[in-house]
Amino acid sequence: MGTDLSAKPFDQLDRGRYRRKVQRCLDTLARMLTDGSFSFPRKNIGLEVELNLVDEQLRPSMTNTAVLDALDDPSFTTELGQHNLELNVPPRPLAGDSALQLEDDLRAYLGKAAAKAADAGSALAMIGILPTLRQEHFDQKWLTNNARYSSLNDQIFAARGERIALSMDGAALAGEQPERLRSFSESILPEAACTSVQLHLQVAPEEFAAHWNAAQCLAGVQTALAANSPFLLGKALWHETRIPLFQQATDTRPEELKNQGVRPRVWFGERWITSIFDLFEENVRYFPGLLPQTDTEDPLETLESGQAPKLTELRMHNGTIWRWNRPVYDVVDGLPHLRVENRVLPAGPTVVDIVANAAFFYGAQRALAEQERPVWTQMSFQAAEENLYAGARKGFEAQLYWPGIGWIPPDELALRVLLPLAHEGLRRSGVSDEARVKYLGVIERRCLARRSGATWQRDFVLRAQHHGDDRETALNRMLGRYLELSASGEPVHTWPLTD
Repeated sequence: MGTDLSAKPFDQLDRGRYRRKVQRCLDTLARMLTDGSFSFPRKNIGLEVELNLVDEQLRPSMTNTAVLDALDDPSFTTELGQHNLELNVPPRPLAGDSALQLEDDLRAYLGKAAAKAADAGSALAMIGILPTLRQEHFDQKWLTNNARYSSLNDQIFAARGERIALSMDGAALAGEQPERLRSFSESILPEAACTSVQLHLQVAPEEFAAHWNAAQCLAGVQTALAANSPFLLGKALWHETRIPLFQQATDTRPEELKNQGVRPRVWFGERWITSIFDLFEENVRYFPGLLPQTDTEDPLETLESGQAPKLTELRMHNGTIWRWNRPVYDVVDGLPHLRVENRVLPAGPTVVDIVANAAFFYGAQRALAEQERPVWTQMSFQAAEENLYAGARKGFEAQLYWPGIGWIPPDELALRVLLPLAHEGLRRSGVSDEARVKYLGVIERRCLARRSGATWQRDFVLRAQHHGDDRETALNRMLGRYLELSASGEPVHTWPLTD
């Protein structure tokens, strides 16, 4: 999705040409997997963070172009909404003190961005969903001025044929009645409300399926432990409201197609896999092209000439199917490689929380991928999917299924099973003891305190309302305090509820 598009409208010939080219790319990928064409010198990791810009009143600040121009740094780029930025941290090995350096680098990047944002009258907010967003901020005029975003908006609505419906039943605040959201949008900008952290892991082709299956197993507990998106349009909804919001905001299906079982483009998947090819083949088989632009490369001819094909159309197609764990094909310095992209985590609350979430994922993923009897051979795919939605909806109050245990809260699952596995996985990956103990210790203490960004936000707002604030005032006060504590750098499990 990072590729710029022509502003020219797509026509029927474009769609037919694109379909044929995507299939040609898929055939080329199959050849590459068979021939062993992939580079795998070491296990690199990568990280992306999506950010919000807010003004002095803590409302969305539509200043991303000005901030990006001032930054003049290719590590930062646009996102869908004018109040969004994205930071792409350069990839690095997982081993050694890399996680400690990642924390330092993140602080440096965010400090630089915060300074440039301040010059534009804005501030950075690293949070899953900005709680001060209003319906007016979903007006199409607030799309970032880029042809790919406007084309994506137009194509989703052309496929859907009607307004986007936002419909969610919330998890009740303590002592309160559950809240419900029923709203409509005439743009895909509700997607811009979902700001996330995306974790990348480069893997060898023969290891991809095990790592992807392991990531699917971890999605529910990851989301429950790291939830940071409890409010949307003034309503207390899921602990990680990004999960249903992202699915609804990009849904190309009217009700009739949902009733027929047509798959959504934000998708957990439907089966365990044996190869990365399974995922790309499903993408091609099930989903029509949204942005059917083609280039002039013949990927098979490029491969036969000894070069790495770009597979532009297959990658573009993959970028418009938002799996929670996405397969990635990329070419760097002329060498092709494969990555698992983990997409379930929200942004924030702090840099140390983000790096701790990453360490937990990479360690537990490796340990699960290398088990003699893999956990996914002992549980249904549907159970893993239900874990994701349960963890997103209820956070620490969820009940997750795990083989050999049955139903268990996510904090107990982490403490009893997954944190020991994460320690072992990081050891096998060559991660230093200092980094391993520091970041997994953050996850352990978060579990013991049962305090995530979502629980802190919900508790603060409830407390403020009990002291007489209305919901809008409580959310504004909460966000102000959140930004102060986030800037302090102390992990969220230590945050007090007082102003």
